[in-house]
Amino acid sequence: MSYTALYRKFRPDSFVDVKGQEHIVTTLRNQLNANRIGHAYLFTGTRGTGKTTIAKIFAKMVNCENPTEDGPCGECRICKAIAAGASMNVIEIDAASNNGVDNIREIVEEVSYSPAEGKYKVYIIDEVHMLSIGAFNALLKTLEEPPSYVIFILATTEVHKLPITILSRCQRYDFKRITIDTIAARMQELVDAEGVQVEEKALRYIAKTADGSMRDALSLLDQCIAFHLGKELTYDKVLDVLGAVDTEVFSRLLRHVLDRDVTGCVTLLEEIVMQGRELTQFVTDFAWYLRNLMLVQSSDNLEDVIDMSSDNLARLKEEAQMIEMDRIVRYIRIFSELSGQIRYASQKRILVEIALIKLCKPDMETTPDSLIDRIRQVEDKVENGVVMVQGTAPEGGTTGAAPVSSAAPRPQLPKAIPDDIKAIVAKWPSICGNADNPMRMYMKMARLSLGADNTLQMVMEDGPASDYFNRHPENKQQLEYILADFAGKEVAVSIQTVNSEREFEDHYVDLSHVIHMEIEEED
Repeated sequence: MSYTALYRKFRPDSFVDVKGQEHIVTTLRNQLNANRIGHAYLFTGTRGTGKTTIAKIFAKMVNCENPTEDGPCGECRICKAIAAGASMNVIEIDAASNNGVDNIREIVEEVSYSPAEGKYKVYIIDEVHMLSIGAFNALLKTLEEPPSYVIFILATTEVHKLPITILSRCQRYDFKRITIDTIAARMQELVDAEGVQVEEKALRYIAKTADGSMRDALSLLDQCIAFHLGKELTYDKVLDVLGAVDTEVFSRLLRHVLDRDVTGCVTLLEEIVMQGRELTQFVTDFAWYLRNLMLVQSSDNLEDVIDMSSDNLARLKEEAQMIEMDRIVRYIRIFSELSGQIRYASQKRILVEIALIKLCKPDMETTPDSLIDRIRQVEDKVENGVVMVQGTAPEGGTTGAAPVSSAAPRPQLPKAIPDDIKAIVAKWPSICGNADNPMRMYMKMARLSLGADNTLQMVMEDGPASDYFNRHPENKQQLEYILADFAGKEVAVSIQTVNSEREFEDHYVDLSHVIHMEIEEED
């Protein structure tokens, strides 16, 4: 006999075996006990949550010769025929491949014939949202007023695609995603029955990966058992089979990101790729890890919501003290966007590397949350003794704020002489172009003169321009750095203020009038 997959072998045969859908099972039981059976039911919910399974159990119950409180007897002639798929009373239709008008018209014609045995003819239409508009219209009248011996059970994962005319004719039952605890407990029952040794931690990881689907969980368990047939299935072996990454790796990656260590992030990603891990699963799991980090920071009483060991939880709480909430939200946003892009991408690794660099370098983005992170980055540098001033670009960055550290002073340059000042005045428009606004604008507004001890005097009217340099010494210092870079000499600058053009002409010599100044070409 050929092997039967776990999800088929252990498919529930009675209501008592159904896990995670107690609200639906209770309602259907009450209807059966009170003989208040409806003519049309709509089962909706995510894949693998028991829609078709409960539909088959219900079909058995309404036709069973000896029904019990827990479900059909499973021993009578009708129950055995339904279980074998040989009953003429239970008709299963896959709407994905039988979605035309003619298919539905055949059903409408068959409905007029009463069941040869049993009480009810039950039509189970799976993936009913795949029916065409014409097929839905052909079904409407029969669905609204079927014969008393006919029951329709419609199942779908995409209820929003159904016409409102269909929805209004059915009793709707929403199937919930099954919890990790429920899935893990069910899998433990099955591996015990199969005589397979599996670590509890491994079962819980499979349950989490299944994302609320019991069928997906059993399929993954089947895959893992087959890969390590005859051996104990451990957590590490499950990670290997599913191409997943251990939580400890996510912790290391997060700490690299917090240190803005791009090299560390890319090197760790290289290790993950070389281990054969699946990058799509990696992105999903890291986003989940960040979600857990967000929950830990939000409240101290979420241990039941976060599914991880006490050691990992302690490490997560430690990391929650190292990062701000807005940064976590930005990281989650980036990886959520990545999860939507990476599934069908041909260069998955490059997309992940770009995302990691974005985490480390918020200046790559212009979103509000990245701006907050950039401001925090500047504040961190200031706290560490690095002064951020306007001017030339920092190493590896763009023109803007350049770090000037007292720990690495500029080399001592010779003092400028009058000829140097003249050369600066002659090239003043070009020198202005090396500065950022608003310094560039204020430099263009200034009148230049030679002061005592070969200083360059910048004379400007009293107001914002003079305040920019006089009230903020770091701006004047940056200007002197720009001039020193041009002249190769130490250039002292003095800022002088006047109230009018007349006052300047009376007290200062305008060097631009006596030196041939180059003409600036505007872009």
